[in-house]
Amino acid sequence: MSRAAIGLVLAKLLLLTAGAMVLPILCALAYPGEGDLLPLIESVALIGGTGGVLFAAFRRAPELGPGGAVVSAVAGWLLVSAASTLPFLLHGAIPTFTDAFFEMMSGYTTTGATILPDVEAVPHGLLFWRSETHLLGGMGFLTLIVLVQPRALDGLRLFRAESSPGQVITRERLLPRTRDVMVRLWALYLGLVGLHVVLLRVGGMSLFDALCHSFGTLSTSGYSTKNASLGHYGSAFIEWTTIVFMVLGGVSFVLLLQVLMGRGREVLQNTELRWYGAILAVLCAGTSLSLWARGGLGVGDAAREGTFQVVSLLTTTGFTTVDYEGWPQASQMLLVVASMVGACAGSTTSGIKVVHFVVLWQYTTATVKKMFFQPLAVISVRLNGERVAPEAIHLAVAYFAVNVALILVGGCLMTALDDLDIGSAMSAVVAALMNIGPGFGEVGPSHTFAPLSGSAKWLLSWLMLVGRLEMFTALVVFYPSFWRR
Repeated sequence: MSRAAIGLVLAKLLLLTAGAMVLPILCALAYPGEGDLLPLIESVALIGGTGGVLFAAFRRAPELGPGGAVVSAVAGWLLVSAASTLPFLLHGAIPTFTDAFFEMMSGYTTTGATILPDVEAVPHGLLFWRSETHLLGGMGFLTLIVLVQPRALDGLRLFRAESSPGQVITRERLLPRTRDVMVRLWALYLGLVGLHVVLLRVGGMSLFDALCHSFGTLSTSGYSTKNASLGHYGSAFIEWTTIVFMVLGGVSFVLLLQVLMGRGREVLQNTELRWYGAILAVLCAGTSLSLWARGGLGVGDAAREGTFQVVSLLTTTGFTTVDYEGWPQASQMLLVVASMVGACAGSTTSGIKVVHFVVLWQYTTATVKKMFFQPLAVISVRLNGERVAPEAIHLAVAYFAVNVALILVGGCLMTALDDLDIGSAMSAVVAALMNIGPGFGEVGPSHTFAPLSGSAKWLLSWLMLVGRLEMFTALVVFYPSFWRR
């Protein structure tokens, strides 16, 4: 693999990061006297200057190559997260690099876990930058490189390095050119963000809060500008509006584009989408019913609170309106289930993804049928009426198994590093690996990740990256054979 080609990608990422800080600078100008303007300007100079030097050095780099794309993806997420800590460190809002890196990795990976005990005390410019990491990370900031990558093959390799294994299984394609796809996907993404901003403004939010919360909704991320998250507003309109856009964020953006292209009937036949809708309906109904029957809430409040929290955790968004650890145990158990499922492949969500559960369910039932009832039958797994290749089935099984293994190993490490109780340790790992944000116990909705040790925060930061890069891209770099290719 070419180090120069990797260096060129990293240079472009630094330049994009510096360019993205222009908006927080404008925000700092709109809220003068908070002390964040100079740190942001200095950060732009340092990051942009470094990116410019690297770009000049590597601008004539050769083709990236498949291995180089994987390294660029992993190194790019680490480098951008590290560089993005500068405004917080220079200002002092987050004094340590470990905490600042955790916050930025959480932002870019759309996790939404925070170490900030008082979000409302942070200057507006820095809060805007914190939320903007959601906007960039939701669609995947490597996809921005695709838009400016002169070589189409390099762009395709970068896109694949950041894509979900579920997209390999669903085989969703829209246009023959990757760059054309990216342009349309980003246009749709930003268009939905803009629409949500308008509706939140109608609901009474300030423009600043509406922008920041919209960044965290469509990217299914969860950073809020309020300590009480969306529960601060106490508005049914804001909550139901956000529910709709979280649900949309959980749908494959390729399917949303197909709807705009007039192929709605075909989209409604999509297997994963139908399962996604069914899972949402069952979990929302079950949680709401439990809150109504055992939680002492009226029908309307139970439906709103139950639906909001299920959608928030299923789509790995992580917004909260109440402290759900005070809910009945049945309601909390359904939230745990939602946390483990995730939404659709090709969406801005993380988690295991619905398509993997579809494949595993069909494969398991077919295997049982073959073992006990029809020994001569041929096992067939189908999505959208088409047979799934055996390789894709193996991928789904491996993906599920590795997720379970990482949760168990991560939970053991968390108890060893911080002596957390088992529930809190496992919940912290799930919250990071599935990119959810809040969990249960010591990392529940009324707590932050600040009390954890530095070692635990680095472990969780790595798990966030593993979850966001959908496992294999982040893990393959540990194979010695990968570096010998």
